[in-house]
Amino acid sequence: MKEVNNQDPTEETSPEEISAAIQEADTPSQEPAPNKEKELAEQIASLKDQLLRAMAETENTRRRAAKEKEDTAKFAVSNFAKEILSVADNFRRALDAIPKETTGEETLKHLITGVEATERQLLSSLGKFGIKQMTPMGKPFDPHYHRVMMEIEDASQPTGTVVQILQAGYMIQDRLLREALVAVSKGGAVIHKIDTEA
Repeated sequence: MKEVNNQDPTEETSPEEISAAIQEADTPSQEPAPNKEKELAEQIASLKDQLLRAMAETENTRRRAAKEKEDTAKFAVSNFAKEILSVADNFRRALDAIPKETTGEETLKHLITGVEATERQLLSSLGKFGIKQMTPMGKPFDPHYHRVMMEIEDASQPTGTVVQILQAGYMIQDRLLREALVAVSKGGAVIHKIDTEA
């Protein structure tokens, strides 16, 4: 900026001098531009990168929240379902406890039919909430879904085949709700090594 001369205030300043002084004050200083442009370009690139990362993180957070909400809706009944499974187990135990020779009696026959119908209705109600009983009988032992309680000598079945279900296992949607307690065969052809520790 132009320095103001310490002149006598009574002296007149020409209009040309005033115009030149205003123009000089309004004109930005001419600094070397290339360094400034490079610095601004780097800042813009950095801000774009930060923006893209923030947008990606926001999208990931939104997807996680949606997945958690969906899982909560699907599996909210898990604890309740586990309690109800013991009722289903007791229906099956009641039916299994009836001696085969007494099933011809008319009164007992009606009782058995009633208990079986109640069991079917209970399993159907569980099915409406995505809870299904597993049927591992005759299938190879899977440590992710079964727990071996004992081995039974049976040369007619490959070793590691489920030959008895001691307690039914259940799935809720695509997750294990309760593993099946099973007995597996021993003595037949080996289909795979049995991991009884799982």
